[in-house]
Amino acid sequence: MKHRLLASVALGTAVLFTGLPVQAQDKKPFTYEDLISLDRISGLAVDKTESFAAFQVRVLNAEKSKGVNGLWLTDLKTKTSKPLTVASKGGALSPQWGADGALYFLSARSGSMQVWKTDTKDSEAVQVTKLALDVGAYKLSPDGKGVVVALAIAETCETDEIACTLKVAEAKKAEKSTGVVYDRLFVRHWDTWADGTQNHLFYVPLAGGEAVSLTAGVDGDVPSKPFGDESEYSFSPDGKSVYYSVRIAGKDEPRSTNFDIYKVDIANPTVQTNLTEANTAWDTGAEVSPDGKWLAYRAMKRAGFEADQFEIFLRNLATGETKQIAADWDRSADSLKWAADGKSLYVVAGDVGKTPLFQVDIATNKVTPLSKGGHMDAFAPLKTGFVFMKSSLDTPSQLFVSQPKAKLIDDGATKLTTINDAVIGNRAFGAFEQFSFKGWNDETVHGYILKPANYVEGQKYPIAFLIHGGPQGSFGESWSYRWNPETYAGAGYAVIMIDFHGSTGYGQGFTDAISQHWGDRPLEDLQKGYAFALSKYNFLDKDRACALGASYGGFMINWIASQWKEPWKCLVNHDGLFDNRSMGYATEELWFSEWENGGTVYEKPENYDKFNPALHSKDWSVPMLVIHSDQDFRVIPEQGIGTFTALQMNGVKSKFLRFPDENHWVLKPQNSLKWHNTVFDWLNENTKAK
Repeated sequence: MKHRLLASVALGTAVLFTGLPVQAQDKKPFTYEDLISLDRISGLAVDKTESFAAFQVRVLNAEKSKGVNGLWLTDLKTKTSKPLTVASKGGALSPQWGADGALYFLSARSGSMQVWKTDTKDSEAVQVTKLALDVGAYKLSPDGKGVVVALAIAETCETDEIACTLKVAEAKKAEKSTGVVYDRLFVRHWDTWADGTQNHLFYVPLAGGEAVSLTAGVDGDVPSKPFGDESEYSFSPDGKSVYYSVRIAGKDEPRSTNFDIYKVDIANPTVQTNLTEANTAWDTGAEVSPDGKWLAYRAMKRAGFEADQFEIFLRNLATGETKQIAADWDRSADSLKWAADGKSLYVVAGDVGKTPLFQVDIATNKVTPLSKGGHMDAFAPLKTGFVFMKSSLDTPSQLFVSQPKAKLIDDGATKLTTINDAVIGNRAFGAFEQFSFKGWNDETVHGYILKPANYVEGQKYPIAFLIHGGPQGSFGESWSYRWNPETYAGAGYAVIMIDFHGSTGYGQGFTDAISQHWGDRPLEDLQKGYAFALSKYNFLDKDRACALGASYGGFMINWIASQWKEPWKCLVNHDGLFDNRSMGYATEELWFSEWENGGTVYEKPENYDKFNPALHSKDWSVPMLVIHSDQDFRVIPEQGIGTFTALQMNGVKSKFLRFPDENHWVLKPQNSLKWHNTVFDWLNENTKAK
């Protein structure tokens, strides 16, 4: 989950294949073993002189059992990149440039996670913070005087929070019982049980001195759990104030998406000003304009809906006047950043299977695309262009610098890194293209198809039909380290992916169409998209097809197991819903089930039963591999166990793969290898030519 009739084939369109030519290649196909071994680049930061770009790279350790993060530096003048091996000893991540020109980062080399700094000469690192608690996130003040860090504080501590938290922790260690008493929901979230702490912000002077609490007494997490980071708070340009987004917990937090933006002055942190109290939905991503006059932020309008459109708003910090920018632009802003002149905003947003960078003009509301295909992973504006990280369906993220005066920053951009080139450059990938067809309500629906790696003209190939999760998500032109379609192409499969109604990047109305319609509208899109692909691409072998999905995609696997089982030789269900009613009570983020089903289980039980796979499991007959993990608190393990039980009781060929130490995702390298080995063995076993 995020957090999110086969009749005649409808007429559709497709663009020409990109990437590899159609003739056979002499390179080894890209495999999931390659995928797992790749280094991972992220965390772009450019210094104020625009001379250097810093980023982090995760590599596998010698046993390939875990990832180790280190810092890299790119000289933007010479366009050369290198690892900072000395500064990275002991692990380093989350690079940021300080006003003093130093490169700051997080590291646990001292025994706890703290802020450190180094220089561009790869000198030994110097510890900056020496707090008694781990630093979960940090952001440097623009005036160079301090840093705001996030620390996990005991919920019962409202004064002297750090010392109080240490006392609470010691008292817990002394207890002989392991029992825990809860008096409000969110007893567990994503993959952890509630430990009685909340993330709070503290200002730490870089010249020395005590940490100052900025959110003492605030009943909420800053950054939010489980995936919030420093993007949820920011400084004013003068470094005197901090703006942060928080959802007040209270007794009903799992049913609320009401984040508000607060302002706190560092000199007077006891005063907290709620700037978006009027909006009961989600407000986040506050960024102050370079002149300090305007606050830009992203906001949803519908309370309780996590997949609503993030629209762009400006607040006059002097008068409180608030106005929406680019109100007619039907795309959801994933992030935003001010241009240096304060006249426009840079926004990353999903758009018809791609995720480009856009520029939004404040005065005219004009939205201009600044990049083309692929996925904009990170960017930093320069005086004469951009430094950016970009990936695609067949290319993991790399660092680039745009050409001066280029209208599209990725048009002719110079590649600054060669990370993974030794693998990527010597592997065959499946050529891909986007296509469209008429789906539910005769509306245009898009999808992607990949040829197998080393495709041979005239040959037919088995099909891997991938169904994305969310359900408000997308399978498009981006790189994934979990569900990567190129690994299926490398294994000799043709891949079909449909962005059914409910997918993001096609307008909010398209996204909204799935709510309370999990089993009909998207199913019709999947059926029509599959039929269109079969009619369009003669290399697809319809007699050797398997469908696979995770989360909502896993729900759909369970649903088509009774509603559309004819085409499939096998099914793969990862962390999918089996019983909608139990999901409505046992999942942690209750707002999700309540919105998607139009109410609670006890208010609208008929809505939960309308598309409930459990009620149709007696009709299952297609072989299914079920995968679930013990630490998945979004779709609890019993959902997978229930699926497997129903299959076994009905005598359906089935297997169950369990990971006791994974959550909704499979993240550990060796577990990922086990996942892929099991999945591909299952596909191969059930799609053998007769």
